[in-house]
Amino acid sequence: MMKRKHALIIGGTKGIGHTLAHFFAREGCIVSVIGRSLPQSRQRTSRMVHYWSCDLSDCQKLFQTLDEIVQKRGKLNYAAFLQRFRGKGDEWSGEIETSLTATKKTIEYLVNNFDAREASIVLVSSACANLIAHDVPVSYHVAKTALVQMARYYAVELGQKSIRVNCVSPGTTLKEETKNHYLSDKRLLHFYQKLIPLGRMGTAREVAQAIGFLCSPSASFITGQNLVVDGGVSIQWQETLAARLRYAHRTRKV
Repeated sequence: MMKRKHALIIGGTKGIGHTLAHFFAREGCIVSVIGRSLPQSRQRTSRMVHYWSCDLSDCQKLFQTLDEIVQKRGKLNYAAFLQRFRGKGDEWSGEIETSLTATKKTIEYLVNNFDAREASIVLVSSACANLIAHDVPVSYHVAKTALVQMARYYAVELGQKSIRVNCVSPGTTLKEETKNHYLSDKRLLHFYQKLIPLGRMGTAREVAQAIGFLCSPSASFITGQNLVVDGGVSIQWQETLAARLRYAHRTRKV
């Protein structure tokens, strides 16, 4: 009987991370999820998914949790990082600590606990790594940009250990927690349909599938790359978008 693959998800209790846990479980993986808190009502995606609550800024607790995961569930094949700062206090230091420092410490602590026959790490960045969004702070932009470079760095550093490291950068995505906001506002939804070249918004499952692809043997010679999952919206020239919006406003299509 073949041994099941083991996937670790940091930040997997909500949004894309929670969907990714479903995805890996359906693929037959053992899934270990670390989050700031457990899912509401301790909702389980599958009997193969187990959750650990951990404050990523507590280095001792983080390392203890990682040790427990490896000891109980075996060496890792995949690790995906989707965490961001959602606490109180200084946003700058909080985001840097949560998104960057915790990622660095986790990767370097686990480096000898990957199965070299199939090992992949995916860092989840954002369209904000290249573009500016008015509704998120500078700390978020800086952290997401740094994650792309971090993926490149570790791709080179860990390549000799047969560990591939890549990045996924989603655009605005329909998640379980936010989809009603978009789907209930026909005007807003129509705006996104006109804005995005593929004519619709992407889903958390589609982002999870992109992460799954980069972890899979189908991507066995891909490392150090940033896969943008935004339906093509970020490759459009801003003046073209402005002209399109102006036309849509005139014709009252938005």
